[in-house]
Amino acid sequence: MIIMCPSCGGLNRVADDKLNKQASCGKCKQNLFPGKPIEMNGEQFTRALQKTDQPLVVDFWAPWCGPCQGFAPTFAQAAANFEPQARFIKINTENEQQIAAQYGIRSIPTLAIFQSGKELTRMAGAMDYGNFSRWLEQNLPK
Repeated sequence: MIIMCPSCGGLNRVADDKLNKQASCGKCKQNLFPGKPIEMNGEQFTRALQKTDQPLVVDFWAPWCGPCQGFAPTFAQAAANFEPQARFIKINTENEQQIAAQYGIRSIPTLAIFQSGKELTRMAGAMDYGNFSRWLEQNLPK
């Protein structure tokens, strides 16, 4: 599986049986799975979509959005619990308006799962941890 390093953006080939929270980047030696969401700009997000095999769980949010702020700890908790099964990414729609428009983000927060450059599913609105984790379990590729 090709995994993008959250620190340097380097691409790492990691065998499925070697996926664990201690895996490190071959380039910068940082942890590939920090157990927290990764803020990405449009360029980084596009590269992750095109170059990685790992499912991407994306939170499209904005800093002025109250529900987005309330959902942030839930998203962070899921990142800690579900990595390395998926990479958790935050896209600030205020800073990345082109990406938001490209993916038709009309309400925030919008949560989407991508794999191999394709959107698998999306859900609009904040959820509590129980509902979010059930949504992830039902929709993340095995």
